[in-house]
Amino acid sequence: MWLPPALLLLFLPGCFSLTGPGSVSGTLGSSLSLQCQYEEAYKGYNKYWCRGQYDTGCTSIVETKGGEKEERNGRVSIRDSADDLTITVTIENLSEDDAGSYWCKIQTIWILDIWSRDPSVPVEVYVSPATPAPRETTVPATTPALQRADPGQNISIKEASAQYPWSLLSSVPFLLLIFLKVPLFLSMLSAVLWVNRPQQGPGGRQ
Repeated sequence: MWLPPALLLLFLPGCFSLTGPGSVSGTLGSSLSLQCQYEEAYKGYNKYWCRGQYDTGCTSIVETKGGEKEERNGRVSIRDSADDLTITVTIENLSEDDAGSYWCKIQTIWILDIWSRDPSVPVEVYVSPATPAPRETTVPATTPALQRADPGQNISIKEASAQYPWSLLSSVPFLLLIFLKVPLFLSMLSAVLWVNRPQQGPGGRQ
């Protein structure tokens, strides 16, 4: 008896009853989560995550127990959310060995014949090297050189002379006073003494 190909698909278990992302990728050391959706008719069935090139010979890694409790096997966990009809699989701390072919599957009871198989959908997992974080270059803060305060800065000459009398000896005004005003004073003093000198009259009398 000949049947149309579209009708034959209805006799194949798992056709259009389970869907998945097809492929997922993650980086080394990170966590990877993926979801597979199933039809409402498969509520209450055990779901499992297996690895292998073919679904009929894949190795089961972790499976549910017919409830919504998260089940874990090492770094891999699975949860069945019946309200969302979603299977969530999480792989933690990804390594290069985690890359490969996997399957989301639903455990069912079928008549053992050549057509009997659990509904399944393939998922290819890719693992890429972690991107190194940019190194932060720390520039040491430069401490401004401490300027030595001038002891005579912002103080009057009188205060400077009281606190630092020796500093006046090297000051420019003091040198001008010595080399200009002192000779002028001596000249004026000599002139006064010359004018007021005793004058001698004739015969040697003053």
